[in-house]
Amino acid sequence: MAVPVEAFFLDPHAQGTLQVRIQQMIAQSILSGRIRHGEKLPSTRKLAHHLGVSRITVTLAYTELVANDYLAARGRSGYFVSDNAPAPPPVFADAAPAGNRVDWSRALGQRFAQTSEVTKPLDWNRYKYPFVYGQADASLFDHANWRLCALRALGGADFHALTSDYYDQDDPELIAFIARHTLPRRGIQARPQEILVTLGAQNALWLAVQVLLTRSRVAAFENPGYPALRDMLLQARCRLAPVEIDADGLPPDALPDAADVIFVTPSHQAPTSATMPIARRRALLDKARALDALIVEDDYEFEMAYPAAPQPALKSLDREGRVIYVGSFSKSLFPGLRLGYLVGDEAFIREVRSLRASVLRHPPGHVQRTTAHFLALGHYDALMRRQARALHDRRETMEAAIKSEGLEIAGLPGVGGSSFWMRAPEGMDTIRLFERLQALSVLIEPGHNFFAGEDVPRNYYRLGYSSIPKSKIAEGMAILAQALRDET
Repeated sequence: MAVPVEAFFLDPHAQGTLQVRIQQMIAQSILSGRIRHGEKLPSTRKLAHHLGVSRITVTLAYTELVANDYLAARGRSGYFVSDNAPAPPPVFADAAPAGNRVDWSRALGQRFAQTSEVTKPLDWNRYKYPFVYGQADASLFDHANWRLCALRALGGADFHALTSDYYDQDDPELIAFIARHTLPRRGIQARPQEILVTLGAQNALWLAVQVLLTRSRVAAFENPGYPALRDMLLQARCRLAPVEIDADGLPPDALPDAADVIFVTPSHQAPTSATMPIARRRALLDKARALDALIVEDDYEFEMAYPAAPQPALKSLDREGRVIYVGSFSKSLFPGLRLGYLVGDEAFIREVRSLRASVLRHPPGHVQRTTAHFLALGHYDALMRRQARALHDRRETMEAAIKSEGLEIAGLPGVGGSSFWMRAPEGMDTIRLFERLQALSVLIEPGHNFFAGEDVPRNYYRLGYSSIPKSKIAEGMAILAQALRDET
């Protein structure tokens, strides 16, 4: 690799002749690790022109550096950093910065460090049996058409969408597709001014929490439930009201009378995957009306409702504008996309739009336009059908393996989804089980994070099947079952 000439500049405060200062400049760059062994330096002519000195001065400096084994001359190829040049000193990452006298326990006005633990290794794809939730399967994804859509978004016709600062607005083509295609499939009708694009469902939930809740308001949420939502509510310092779920999800009669905002996942309860029946959805709307409360519906996984069509969204049954709807393309396409959306009354969207603009303005235009092309050209629906078939096959294989190995599914799972909520024998700690299985190249997700409170159960765990091949499921489940037996 050639080091660009712009990387070099002379320190105006350095001592010595020009030749010495050039030698010091290059030697310090090598010693600091800024330029590395084998990298090519600019020609003497280019560096002399850049520094505004004579070429002979640079040539003499290079010659001295060759003599000291900092540089090596390779005929007509030029000058390179010598393989024998001194290596930069090791970096002691744990060393405390000199003179740090700040008491950060007092200096921090607010704290946002997550209370939930992250037990999903970043290198999950290196494991042989990754029963992890929410990850994409490269064998199912439509790489070719996504690449074509990305290239089209980079083209001249989409230059405005790629480069514009929308400030608080979004890509009109993506908004139009959500309004005319995505939402009607959930029974929802919305105008463009009632839709806001977000950086995934989690960002949508955060915006809703910030706008709807204060310290005096009460947030009711599912227990067990989405750990990141619980962290957001703790950060908002509102009053928390965890509600124990049952086989049909959140029971409306268990809601506290003081509830102001109700957070719910009716299509696939997180993490149990329970589907809330229509009768209970109507009862939840009635309860919200009686409490004069709002509902935030997180419909993160509705595309995974195979083989039957998903039930109508809670918002589609709402006739009073009480339901704020959260959707996501990150879950159905790939998590790194970070693209979701909020749907709500225009007055609510106006506020979250302003908040979003002050924090990040808008999600990147290129990402929005690429996704809009992928949706509008029919590639998304084709991918969803392909994924549904694959997930259905994997689910059946998982169910058979669970039954064969004598493992226990906690509760009654709903239709579709991409995971199973499991229960280990009483007294077992699935964190310890997780660590044991890691050594056997098996990944599971301990379940304690999903529960609110101090004394949470430790014997639950989640098994995802969105990113593990069908052929590896039975073997991985056998290893899991044996580890469970060894732990008891």
